[in-house]
Amino acid sequence: MANALIEDLQWRGLIYQQTDESNLEALLNKEQVSLYCGADPTADSLHIGHLLPFLTLRRFQNHGHRPIVLLGGGTGMIGDPSGKSEERVLQTEEQVEQNVAGIAQQMHKLFEFETEKGAQLVNNKDWLGKISLIDFLRDYGKHVGVNYMLAKDSIQSRLENGISFTEFTYTILQAIDFGHLNQTYNCKVQVGGSDQWGNITSGIELMRRMYGQTEAYGLTIPLVVKSDGKKFGKSEGGAIWLDSAKTSPYEFYQFWINTSDDDVIKFLKYFTFLEHSEIERLEQSLQEAPHLREAQKALAENVTAFIHGEDALNDAIRISQALFSGDLKSLSSQELKEGFKDVPQVTLSHDTTNIVEAIVESGISSSKRQAREDVTNGAIYINGERQQDVGYTFTAADKIDNEFTIIRRGKKKYFMVNYK
Repeated sequence: MANALIEDLQWRGLIYQQTDESNLEALLNKEQVSLYCGADPTADSLHIGHLLPFLTLRRFQNHGHRPIVLLGGGTGMIGDPSGKSEERVLQTEEQVEQNVAGIAQQMHKLFEFETEKGAQLVNNKDWLGKISLIDFLRDYGKHVGVNYMLAKDSIQSRLENGISFTEFTYTILQAIDFGHLNQTYNCKVQVGGSDQWGNITSGIELMRRMYGQTEAYGLTIPLVVKSDGKKFGKSEGGAIWLDSAKTSPYEFYQFWINTSDDDVIKFLKYFTFLEHSEIERLEQSLQEAPHLREAQKALAENVTAFIHGEDALNDAIRISQALFSGDLKSLSSQELKEGFKDVPQVTLSHDTTNIVEAIVESGISSSKRQAREDVTNGAIYINGERQQDVGYTFTAADKIDNEFTIIRRGKKKYFMVNYK
């Protein structure tokens, strides 16, 4: 019998591999299933490259199943070799704990916790930390063949450049996690990115050897690839974080609204909970009226509201509109800093007050003659207002928080002038 959730995941292109397709489908039709997905705390925030497996787990929750969200306080001390060409730098225990706390907070945005099908948050340090070296080697290591481990892609790809014994054992630790959750919480399914296939199957194999026949399944999600071949989840300024202190909701919104026409429908299927019919309508709009960018707006609005809430979304839209129209006066100092973070940053002495001298000193115009021409021709805007008087003098009112001024030259060339 077909399963509505699996059909939805297939329609969205979210299933890459399954360990046992027909039996997993039968299990989902039969009962409320506990399933898990984990994240190692390599930073104190997730970024959007981590989102897809957890959003997929949330889809299971929306269909009545129970997610277990695992934070790798134990495995984060070791480092996963999957998808890495070289050894990770070991983090201190304090760093890992700090990162776990930051990520735990974000999981409350992604999942419902206080309901009947509420998510459970677990930290694998709670059980991995209690296993002694001798117990690890006798109780677990004895069940894992070295040849079996060497055949795993995550290990094989590292053999040429070398892999430490520490990272070599990582797959066993993740296997222990699946076994522990299976025995403690009756967790039957592990969801992960396609790079986690080796770790997931190791867990199922370890359970089979330790406990006999166990009902356990794995499902992986494709790697998110952009149509231009560039890595998803990065902007010019670096990673797009879920933490609003690292990536403001405005920047977050801008990342999604700038999605290319080639990627936007795929991303709507991956990252939003919109109905099939609505995504199909947006696809039609993209084909018939791409200039309206309806699909991009829907993507940016849905993902931003889900991660940061409606108020933050409304602020992001307001800032975007103000910057687009040049209405800088309506924005706060902080909003201007966010909006102009990526424009050229130039410096100017507090003592330079004449407009012509200021735009030459800061390198906005190449010479005094050019600067006078720019001002006279109406090409220079101070904090959004055109200034055509070559004798104009900067006052305290032009210096936002006495720190910076936004100068525009021509239609789109913005500069943030920082005072020294």
